[in-house]
Amino acid sequence: MNQPDISNMDVCVKDAMEAALDKNRGPADPTDFGDLYTRLTAAEGKIPPLYRDRVYQPFVKTLDELSEKGFNELLRRDPRREQAAGLLLDIAQAILQNGEGYEETATDAFQEVVSDLYDGYLSAADRKGIKPPDLSVTAPLVKWGRPEYGPYTWTIGAASHFGLASGIVNLPPSHARCGLLGWSALSHETAGHDILHADTGLLKELALTIRERLLKENFSANLANYWSQRADETASDVMGILHMGPAAGIGLIGYFRGLNGAWSGKPVLRNTGPEHAPHPVDLLRGYLAAGVVLLLHFDQADSWADAILAETDKDLTAIQLGRHSIDADTARRSAAVVAQAVAESPLKSLEQHALSQIQNWRNEDEEIADQIRMHLYTGSDLHECHVSGMYAAHVVAACVTSGLEKGADVPRIFEGMLTLLKAMHDANPSWGPLYVNHPGDLILHRAYQIPGREQVAG
Repeated sequence: MNQPDISNMDVCVKDAMEAALDKNRGPADPTDFGDLYTRLTAAEGKIPPLYRDRVYQPFVKTLDELSEKGFNELLRRDPRREQAAGLLLDIAQAILQNGEGYEETATDAFQEVVSDLYDGYLSAADRKGIKPPDLSVTAPLVKWGRPEYGPYTWTIGAASHFGLASGIVNLPPSHARCGLLGWSALSHETAGHDILHADTGLLKELALTIRERLLKENFSANLANYWSQRADETASDVMGILHMGPAAGIGLIGYFRGLNGAWSGKPVLRNTGPEHAPHPVDLLRGYLAAGVVLLLHFDQADSWADAILAETDKDLTAIQLGRHSIDADTARRSAAVVAQAVAESPLKSLEQHALSQIQNWRNEDEEIADQIRMHLYTGSDLHECHVSGMYAAHVVAACVTSGLEKGADVPRIFEGMLTLLKAMHDANPSWGPLYVNHPGDLILHRAYQIPGREQVAG
């Protein structure tokens, strides 16, 4: 890929809007205790050993302890399904949708992305000298539902209240057939929130680091507090880009435009936000993305950072952060400082390693994405030298950037993405008959590559 081509942005934004306007809620929530128990029992054999141990069995044990009376009481206490009842039903949906084959191809593709992003952070090859996370070493289980909330995650901190050793990640059901840019948000949810909450003290340390760095660079206390109080969302954006490259940054810009277009009628990035919102305003997140991409270890980092910055600036009006306004230059500079603080600061929680030392987007990642893009365009074979290092994050990154290129056929690219991810999932050891927690650790170390085996069919 040469210079970034994002001239198909408007088409991708419309695709995201279509997905956001789709009110399909997926399977109805299982609110009858007896029926739920019957369906869970039938689904058990379809769940692989790893998730039977980490999700299914703890959940069933919790249901036994709750009893039908306690189950109904939880539902009564949380009518909006935003707390304990919402989590309970989402865990049930994750098990049932996997066990009953709901949107099987898309579900397997979705699970492969989430598993890959989590495994990429935890595999032994990437974490040399760093202890495993304190709370979870198993990738979250996925589900479809609740379109009004968009993509979201229940982290291990929440899911552990039901005995789980894994989180839950959700996408709106429409994203099983459209909403390409929404798939780039999975790096934010899984490589971000789920990982941040699995290491005790990591999030708090990042919040302090952000604040201290901004104050050291002579930004106001108000702005330093603004960023640090949003460390969870901010660091999740950073980590998503470290795992998926510039596609995660430019993808979020287009996706936010699509969501805003569906919800408010204006497909632009928001410049203002309330005082206590958990997310930085959209415009700051665009500037943050540009700052993180600039730190990536691949040759096109500068040009992609410039493209993301320019795309963000298209929606610039007047930035209002609660009761305080800031100028665009201050916004850009503060975002760059925050990007560096989160990505490159040595952290006690990680044995004095920086997040960018564990994951980064490098030239070899971009080369793999290029091969996938070529495969999507021409149907050409994928070379084994690239397939052997290909992960789901590469597939999503390639498809997002392909979809943004001039004249791209977004529905065809979306279908190609699902096909590749489904094939990868079918070969994922964690979803086979063995108990495999981190498939990235299963590496065959060859002494020599046999000639004549340089290509495999895509």
